Amino acid sequence: MSDWSRLIRAVPDFPSDGVTFRDVMPLLADAQAFAECVAALAAPWRAAGVQAVCGIEARGFIFGAVLAQALQAGFVPLRKPGKLPPPVVSVGYQLEYGSDRLQVQRDALRPGERVLLVDDVLATGGTLAAAASLIEGLGAELIGAGVVIELPALQGRSRWPLERPLHSLLRF
Repeated sequence: MSDWSRLIRAVPDFPSDGVTFRDVMPLLADAQAFAECVAALAAPWRAAGVQAVCGIEARGFIFGAVLAQALQAGFVPLRKPGKLPPPVVSVGYQLEYGSDRLQVQRDALRPGERVLLVDDVLATGGTLAAAASLIEGLGAELIGAGVVIELPALQGRSRWPLERPLHSLLRF
């Protein structure tokens, strides 16, 4: 495994003062590192019977889509408001620098479908918790989540349902 942390750029005061944004774009631009990262994200789930991967807008789409391919599963995007045709299910959540909403199409997941949730960064945990509630609200079985980066100082893991695994590759 390469040292992917060298490919994560810290951008201070973005998107607002006091927030340090973790930019994964240099990791995505390095073909070998990106492939290794996807393989590492997939490893804990290979035998889990994943039927669908839900990726959170926006960078979660990138990791989610390739992870779905690696696991031979479908991909379901969880979007910001106004991006999906109706009918949609929506949930609000808090970020470290404001609030937002996530939506999913009402028929995107089947009841009982085994779903893996993926995103690029786990910060305060609000986005991941909102996504989990959307998935479970459709009756799907959320089996766990994977993130590329976890920011432990923000204690986002504490908002995750402890009975489900949550795997992170890097911690800053």
